[in-house]
Amino acid sequence: MRRGGQRIRSAPSTLEPAPLVPEPEPLDAPPQREALRTEFEFELPRGYIDESGTLHRRGKMRLATARDELLPLRDIRVKENPAYLSVVLLGRVITELGTLGPANDQIVEKMFAADLAFLQDFYRQVNAEGHTRASVVCPHCEQPFDVELGGSRLGES
Repeated sequence: MRRGGQRIRSAPSTLEPAPLVPEPEPLDAPPQREALRTEFEFELPRGYIDESGTLHRRGKMRLATARDELLPLRDIRVKENPAYLSVVLLGRVITELGTLGPANDQIVEKMFAADLAFLQDFYRQVNAEGHTRASVVCPHCEQPFDVELGGSRLGES
């Protein structure tokens, strides 16, 4: 095409072929992810004594779900006495207690007060922080260290 006697050339192409993207190198092993731990072992300080007189101290507690925390709020016993919430909630999340299998609120309400307090603390530790370790400081040498709360007896470290 001509304009005023000049020939117009098309501009040289600035498009260059896209560089080839190298394929990702296969990994020898997939990255190791820490599996989500959903169940935690414990040992009661006193223990639950069933109707036959058998003492049950070891058990397992699973992580609580939103449903576990919401459903007890409908329970008439919790509405009448909000302190009963922990009994119903613990009855839902204790998956094993000695040879009894899963616990329920009737079992939890028959536990000794020291065991109930232990389980309430254990529940908070497991569900709030996701593990049963706590950082503490030695009162003598003032050195920090971690202790495992799950499966230990009160007073032991």
